[in-house]
Amino acid sequence: MIKMMRTKTKLILVMWAALLLTMVSCDMATKKKSKDYLKVNPNLREIVVNEVLQTSSYTYLKFEENGESHWGAIPRRDDIQVGGTYYFDSFMEMENFPSKELDRTFERIWFITAVSDKPFAAQNMMPATPATAGQKQQTGSSKVGEKEIKPVEAAEGGITIGELYANRDKYNGKVVKIRGKVVKYTAAVMKKNWAHIQDGSRSGNNFDLTVTTTGTCAEGDIVTFEGKITLNKDFGYGYAYDVLMEDADILEIVHDH
Repeated sequence: MIKMMRTKTKLILVMWAALLLTMVSCDMATKKKSKDYLKVNPNLREIVVNEVLQTSSYTYLKFEENGESHWGAIPRRDDIQVGGTYYFDSFMEMENFPSKELDRTFERIWFITAVSDKPFAAQNMMPATPATAGQKQQTGSSKVGEKEIKPVEAAEGGITIGELYANRDKYNGKVVKIRGKVVKYTAAVMKKNWAHIQDGSRSGNNFDLTVTTTGTCAEGDIVTFEGKITLNKDFGYGYAYDVLMEDADILEIVHDH
């Protein structure tokens, strides 16, 4: 009897040891997976979507990240699946954001530049910085990488992006015209549309200009903007601009897709 009990005890211990080994292996695999995708892009965040709400311009996502629940918004996509795992590396958090189409106000919501169902490489976004007291770690997206585009001729009576950056103090507070190719476009954030334009010119490492407007355009368009130049504009949440064209009018659009 005693021998049988000892045998059962040994069997139970072996089973527990096997279970613990499996749990440790799974945990190590999870950590390895995490490390692997962070090697691809150290700013990547991994989320699991629990709920999807669609509007004409945005797809709203309720998701979990590290056990915490959040709401996020991305430019409308019809392929986001409940239960799906997605990745992103840049966002801006806003408080008390009202959605007229949903007839609700989000106490906190993340406006996410883009999500992918697979890890992706960094795209010259501003690097993530350690969170300070009372703040969540996040990444801004006020910088866009240089695109290979054909040089865009300056607008009549206007200036190039290179000229603007080379003489930024001269143009501070002035209304100017600039023509460029839209390399990134985000609609309806803080009641404005946001366009990044490039024209093939540069001054040092500066080649991209961010423009805010109530007009609409699309990525790939050649657009002539006229607006006021503002220096050192900081919206918080990592969205800071050395040079910004604000409240610009769209004078001309050429579709170059």
